[in-house]
Amino acid sequence: MLKLNSPQQAGQILVTRRKALRLSLAAVAARLGISQNRLSELEANPDRLNLDRLLALASLLGLELVLQEKTSPTSASEW
Repeated sequence: MLKLNSPQQAGQILVTRRKALRLSLAAVAARLGISQNRLSELEANPDRLNLDRLLALASLLGLELVLQEKTSPTSASEW
C-alpha cells in the first residue's frame, strides 16, 4: 500500500500504473470521456484532479483509494 503525501506523488503513481498496463494517454482519455491533452495536463498537474475524476481514473487503472486513520509514529527511544 502506498501513502500519498502530495498531489505530485499521486500523479506519478497514476502515470506509472498507466504505463505498466501499456495504456496510451489516448486510450485512457477516451474511456474517461476527456481529451488526450486534458489527461496529459491532469497527469502533469494532479492537484487539478477533482475527487470524481481521481476515483474514475484510479478505477480504470485497477486501483482503489483507501482512507484510514493515521498511525502514530513509533518513537525511536523508549525512555
